[in-house]
Amino acid sequence: MKIMIKSLVTLFLLCFAVPAWATDSAVDTTADGPKVVVEKAVNGILHVLEQRKDLSKLTEEDRQAIGKQVDGRFNYRLMARRAVGKVWKKQSTEQQAAFTTAFRNLLERSYGNRLAAYKGQTVEFDDAKFKKTRALVKTRVIDGNKVIPVDYLLRKKNDVWQVYNIKIEGVSLISTYIKQFKGPLKKDGFDALLKSLNDKVERLKHKDVS
Repeated sequence: MKIMIKSLVTLFLLCFAVPAWATDSAVDTTADGPKVVVEKAVNGILHVLEQRKDLSKLTEEDRQAIGKQVDGRFNYRLMARRAVGKVWKKQSTEQQAAFTTAFRNLLERSYGNRLAAYKGQTVEFDDAKFKKTRALVKTRVIDGNKVIPVDYLLRKKNDVWQVYNIKIEGVSLISTYIKQFKGPLKKDGFDALLKSLNDKVERLKHKDVS
């Protein structure tokens, strides 16, 4: 997860200003609070990386195993919705679902390969800070003498905490994609953007097996 973090330095920060967060462990009353959600996702991914037969690459089996570690812990629908903004509400349920799938596939395929470079870095986790139904979990990736701050933003819905943005050294995943999608959405529309995401995913898949 550390290598992914370094690779995503061009990507992460929250779409809205975060007001003063109040630290209060008592707020976390669910079975898996924000910190536990992040710890399970990150440590689960690291375990998959450490158990690989070939430490130089990611196989499809590795990718599926990593995907299982984030299932239910990352809210890709909310990520996708924030990335495209107001145009989201104008789309059908089917279009929204298709875009969410394409967005997740793009993230996992684009940055998954960088996880193959994992070489035993460690992660430290702080206690969660809460703001109503939102939470912030600060972590630090220890890579030799370098410390890389990585913040996870989570939202609670139906008593479940899920990550909806990641902030790495002051750069946000969602805000970066907002900028990337703004031009294509204005010029060609939602359907064209969806097609371009799916096309890119297919190119990345072909590259991985070639």
